[in-house]
Amino acid sequence: MTSRTETVAVAVAQFAPTADLDANLSAIAELVATATARGARLVVFPEYSSYFVDPFDSSLAASAQALDGPLTRTLTDLAGKHDVTIVAGLVERATEGDRVRNTAVAVTGGGIQAVYRKLHLYDAFGQRESDWVEPGEHGPPQLFEVDGLRCGLMTCYDLRFPESSRVLTDAGADVLVVPSEWVRGPMKEAHWRTLIHARAIENTVFVLAADHPPPLGVGHSMIVDPLGSEVASVGVGTDVAVAHLDPAAIARVRRVNPALALRRFDVVPRA
Repeated sequence: MTSRTETVAVAVAQFAPTADLDANLSAIAELVATATARGARLVVFPEYSSYFVDPFDSSLAASAQALDGPLTRTLTDLAGKHDVTIVAGLVERATEGDRVRNTAVAVTGGGIQAVYRKLHLYDAFGQRESDWVEPGEHGPPQLFEVDGLRCGLMTCYDLRFPESSRVLTDAGADVLVVPSEWVRGPMKEAHWRTLIHARAIENTVFVLAADHPPPLGVGHSMIVDPLGSEVASVGVGTDVAVAHLDPAAIARVRRVNPALALRRFDVVPRA
């Protein structure tokens, strides 16, 4: 068996961001303290951790921050204090009029390690995220490292596009990190679970997905291993779930399930 000292402790942190930035930052600080007290070296927060209102309105743009604004500065301070890497989603100022960017950042005490701006906007199930959010541009996969584990950033609705996770895997990601606000609705919890497990199984990687709790999100933030087993989850409250990931598990799984080596197609971006 692999000893605990050879594993990397990671956490998903579930909470309900609001229109109150100070309250959001306070909740983040409390959850980081809880996660690191349980040994976490990486803590993943949901999409829109800096600001969220339902339905979206003009306050979204009014509350947008610079990339190095209050959320990122607070995350950097917390990461330095607790010697941890933190991932969270923020509403970032955009280049187009009244729209914003839906951005995820990975931060250590040394500052920003990776930045991802959501490529696939949630224009589905009666929602129109693109009315309020400027889509991200194609660019290099956004990777960062935590104790030897290579982590790749994607966001929420990207789970429905297998190419997003495959590009990160091809770039060397061992872990897919997915800040989310998975909107509730008929069959949505089933889709959430199925897609997270599928992305883990088909890429033979770990997946860390953090959501908002009900009533707006489905909750059930979770950590899934390369065989598709759910190894830790939160439920529907505000809390953290911690799992100890064995990096060697990826190679073991790929020996028995060499799907990546056997595939016959590459992923090519569309305009």
